[in-house]
Amino acid sequence: MKVLLTGATGFVGARVARALVESGTEVVAVVRAGSNTRRLSSLSRVSIIEGDLLHPGGMAEAIRAGADACIHSAWYAEPGKYLSSPVNVDLAHATTHFAEALAGAGCRRFVGIGTCFEYDTDTGYLAEASPLGPRHTYSASKAATYLMLSQVLNGTGMQFAWARLFYLFGPDEHPNRLVPSVADALLRGDEARVTPGGQVRDFLHVDDVATALCTVAKSDVQGPVNIGSGEPVTVAAIVEKIGAIVGRADLIKLGARDYAPGDPMFVCANNALLRSLGWTRRYSLDEGLKESVSSRRLRAVAG
Repeated sequence: MKVLLTGATGFVGARVARALVESGTEVVAVVRAGSNTRRLSSLSRVSIIEGDLLHPGGMAEAIRAGADACIHSAWYAEPGKYLSSPVNVDLAHATTHFAEALAGAGCRRFVGIGTCFEYDTDTGYLAEASPLGPRHTYSASKAATYLMLSQVLNGTGMQFAWARLFYLFGPDEHPNRLVPSVADALLRGDEARVTPGGQVRDFLHVDDVATALCTVAKSDVQGPVNIGSGEPVTVAAIVEKIGAIVGRADLIKLGARDYAPGDPMFVCANNALLRSLGWTRRYSLDEGLKESVSSRRLRAVAG
């Protein structure tokens, strides 16, 4: 099987590339010109081509690659900016055109990556049939992409699945995200000033996210698929676990920051559909957090 992978240098994409290679899959990784390919450098069976989703004709080489399936993980995700960026709207249109072109070139399967925040998060456990209710430009653009692709790919012969990611963590993630930001502060001997931590979340290690996406790509399932652990945990519990791993629980200051306006209090996946495909997680939350903290400690030592 030959898989075209966009966003291959990203936090998720690079892990998907590794998981595909480990399963014996040939990978064509699409990267933007000038991208740092460090995360792909040790992988065999990966050929790298350049492509830019937002540049006219920028995906022509990718379309000509002749893949059996595409996992489309490329998207704008700069922390602090991506939620409201108008680039999301441009990417929604570009993704739709890209998928149509792949269908015309004979690609059998397209797996797009969405977000749990396409759902109305006030409805409790979120299943694939839960109502949509996006609350910002990013999630609205993802939901719109899913709806557009559901229509334009219908009748093309291309199978279409839409993987909705819940919360994820792991080595090499952006330092502003919850797990690395808390770990880094404690490793420096600084206070970790966080909210009261009552928010309930669904966290899954990025390697388990990657194997889930590979499972979806190699299946025949169509439509939305939740990619989550299915196990609710409070932010306070996660922060306290990190404190125990580092040995500086005394530096955790729960309630030092207010909850963000509009921050949902319960977000957790019903992942029965994913599990029905034969997927199982490798990392427990505790094991994943220990690995993540270890990676931050090594990074701090290396300077």
